[in-house]
Amino acid sequence: MPLIRLVEVFNNPSNFKNITVNGWVRTFRANKFVALNDGSTVNNLQCVIDFEKTDEKILKKIASGVALKVKGELVKSLGKGQDYELLVDTIKIIGESDPELYPIQPKKHSFEFLREKAHLRIRTSTMSCIMRIRSVLAFAIHEFFRKESFFYVNTPIITGSDAEGAGEMFRVTTLDPKNPPFDKYKNIEFKKDFFGKETSLTVSGQLEAEAYALGLGNVYTFGPTFRAENSNTSRHLSEFWMIEPEMAFYDLNDNMNFAEKFLKYILKYSLSNCPDDFTFLNDRYAKEEDKKPKIERSEMGLIEKINFVINQKFKRITYSEAIDILRNSKPNKKKKFEYLIQEWGSDLQSEHERFLVEKYFKSPVIIYDYPSKIKAFYMRANSDGKTVGAMDILFPGIGEIVGGSQREERLDILEKRISEFGVDKKELWWYLELRKFGSTPHSGFGLGFERLVQFATGMSNIREVIPFPRTPNNASF
Repeated sequence: MPLIRLVEVFNNPSNFKNITVNGWVRTFRANKFVALNDGSTVNNLQCVIDFEKTDEKILKKIASGVALKVKGELVKSLGKGQDYELLVDTIKIIGESDPELYPIQPKKHSFEFLREKAHLRIRTSTMSCIMRIRSVLAFAIHEFFRKESFFYVNTPIITGSDAEGAGEMFRVTTLDPKNPPFDKYKNIEFKKDFFGKETSLTVSGQLEAEAYALGLGNVYTFGPTFRAENSNTSRHLSEFWMIEPEMAFYDLNDNMNFAEKFLKYILKYSLSNCPDDFTFLNDRYAKEEDKKPKIERSEMGLIEKINFVINQKFKRITYSEAIDILRNSKPNKKKKFEYLIQEWGSDLQSEHERFLVEKYFKSPVIIYDYPSKIKAFYMRANSDGKTVGAMDILFPGIGEIVGGSQREERLDILEKRISEFGVDKKELWWYLELRKFGSTPHSGFGLGFERLVQFATGMSNIREVIPFPRTPNNASF
């Protein structure tokens, strides 16, 4: 007989009467009421124990964290807090748990504490909600691209090129770190390494995805990426997942239209398919906001913020327009910004992005045509000689969530840009060669998956939205 998941019971209680369910004990009170959860839903099933039917030895072993198999009759509850409950006929302990040692006790734990117990934090309501939403978002991404006739491409995790040109990459090597081979110039001789050259973990699958877009038309990657940036902020991870579509024959405007459609679809899909999880997190978000000083509180609830994105057309402005607005804004004039905007060419910070979204336009914003000096070498140069066809999408509460561009399809200009950025042409010979054989305008963007999950769940720290976070000085579990 197939296992019955609690989400099925709560969704269609009239279909169930005498059932057997499995799960872990969340709470056990009055030696009678077990709150059971199997991970399929944020809702616990209250199991009411009949003392006459239950061995006293079993009762003594029931505690938070214990795995149980429970058989009984599902009835409407007369008590508060639940619509249905299970009148227990038989109860069996599948896996014991020492109540003195089990760290996830029925009380509030800090996220910092839970990160130290990352293997067990999924047993909490908040973390289980986050991870169910993360799973549904991932499915929605694949479903959206399938409907749009995209092909899923798996790009390399090990690479010999730096797609971003920042140099913050993790080296992949089999050389002896204590005694690596050196050439006559005392440089490490990577020819003797496993791949015969210097290799690293990828920071992006974009360059390889471009190659496949110029043969399949529309493709996307969805996989892990790695950046060796020594940052301990609440917005950065060393290992994270990226969604990167690449579209042949798309210009910058096509790219912006598509990215907006994509974001609205996946957020709407997750909101429709995880109602209980979003309700739980919405309540949690409201309580957390109430603890903040009034001036720092969000003007919108979590679900309201998601609908704010879904239901509005994104406002589009050029970088130059954004700089003018920010330079003349009250926070800038009164020196409230941590990073003051003084001149064209400044890199926008999160505080500037959030001001534009939350205060000035009160809508999601797409900024495009950025200064070429602050954007990557592969972005298409505009005719003004100082900007590139780049675009960033800004969301409330989080700032930039998507970064993309029209890619440079002209060989001579791409070669010039590569030289200006000090990127090794020899390493990117194949990327340059794409511009020799049937080159075409094409575009794409990158969406950091964890940044999206962070926005959707209202978490203040990105470490809470990935199962086992990897950050500087942290590779446990």
